[in-house]
Amino acid sequence: MPLEVRARGLLFDIEGTTSSVSFVYDLLFPYARHHLADYLEEHWHEPDTQAACELVAKDEGAESLASWQPDDISRREAVTAVLLEQMDSDVKATGLKAVQGLVWRDGYASGELRAHVYPEVSACLRAWKDAGLDLRIYSSGSIGAQKLFFGHSIAGNLLPLFSGHYDTTTGPKREAASYAKIAADFGMPPADLLFFSDVVEELDAARDTGWQTVLVLRPGNAPVRDSNGHPAIDSFEDIRIVG
Repeated sequence: MPLEVRARGLLFDIEGTTSSVSFVYDLLFPYARHHLADYLEEHWHEPDTQAACELVAKDEGAESLASWQPDDISRREAVTAVLLEQMDSDVKATGLKAVQGLVWRDGYASGELRAHVYPEVSACLRAWKDAGLDLRIYSSGSIGAQKLFFGHSIAGNLLPLFSGHYDTTTGPKREAASYAKIAADFGMPPADLLFFSDVVEELDAARDTGWQTVLVLRPGNAPVRDSNGHPAIDSFEDIRIVG
């Protein structure tokens, strides 16, 4: 019998929730690493690239990109080295996510990349949207990367289904204050909001702010030893949302 939840706003994690962890780690991340140096060399002087690299410099404690290194070549080499190191360590840095999003933008535009979503996700999202629910995304990936992801999915362009996007600029996903900010942006009481994630600590943080939560168990996700009281589903079809 489906889990029944009364909610007006839905917030979704991406990897391990709407989409497979393996797509992100086995395809997207290696793609960004492989194309990083060439992308920076080709697009270095473009405003989007400069803005993203400013974030990288500030993540490293510099006041600005210009003050970090003495010339363009040194700056580009420093950015490349830092980002490769962060990728190796799976760091959730804002600058890294911004640059990765730019590299992926080229990949989606060329048709090399199409984002994975689980088979039932598209139909469920459309049904919830048609029912008048407010759907939004919260991911450690940048907002730009999120929009590219859902705009170029194997199920087509899902981007119009979402009315809001949040990333690490809102706050860490394992801190309750982030969900308080998001609830305020929804303009709804947290009790009317439901957060979907595969990470118990993220769900704990949302619940601490009064959100409803659901743990999503997908093939390939890290095993969950203790759900800490969060109801669990294997598919979006396992939940019935009453507005």
